[in-house]
Amino acid sequence: MAAQSYYLRHRKLRLSHSFNEELLSERGNWLSSISLVIYALCFSIAYVELETGTGALILFSAVQLTMIGWGIYKKETLSHLQWIAFVIAITGFVYLMLPSASMPSLLAAMLMAISGVAWGIYSIRGKTCLSPLRATGFNFIRSLLAIPILLVTGFIYQNIMDGQLIHIDSITMEGIWLACASGAIASGIGYSIWYMAMPLLKNTQAAVIQLCVPVLAALLGVVILSEPITLTFMIASTVILSAVLVFILNKQPY
Repeated sequence: MAAQSYYLRHRKLRLSHSFNEELLSERGNWLSSISLVIYALCFSIAYVELETGTGALILFSAVQLTMIGWGIYKKETLSHLQWIAFVIAITGFVYLMLPSASMPSLLAAMLMAISGVAWGIYSIRGKTCLSPLRATGFNFIRSLLAIPILLVTGFIYQNIMDGQLIHIDSITMEGIWLACASGAIASGIGYSIWYMAMPLLKNTQAAVIQLCVPVLAALLGVVILSEPITLTFMIASTVILSAVLVFILNKQPY
């Protein structure tokens, strides 16, 4: 018994040491970094011409198709109740965003769709992540290589718009620091938390849960910015959150 107990303890220590080594070796990957850059770049350019509702509809549709499509490809089957809940959640999301939607330009719509696909890929890559904070940090560092591309793209877009987007004189150090804090701190923490959740979720579950994002954003607008609560928001948020809850609680068939 003593020898067996010693063996089990020794094996547990070896497994723990091996896991710690794998944890420290986590450095993200280039595919995640490239997906992140494409998502941010296409998102930023597309939203110059898109209305909020239109952009959200295109973005989340692309994300849903990408992640659920990948989930089905990986044999993540859905029950009939889950399909019904998914359709209801999408309907509630469209109902929430449709009032602020308008007919988009083809280029802007394509860029937003590409952005959604890229975010879907970035999310899927998080399922194999061992250390979310390290992975996010290294992915952000790799993304810095895209700065020249972003600068060139920005200047080209400025010339196309005849300098109407940004006036150089209006750029301040405070604005630069706030932008850096928004990206490196706020987004970094958010992406790390998302990468913590991804290994615990199926691709289809993660896709549907993201439909809660517009509802949470609107709720924060009410709490922080004192925005009014509308009947449309109350109905849509109730439908979306209820459908997502049913989807998550319902067991998938084997």
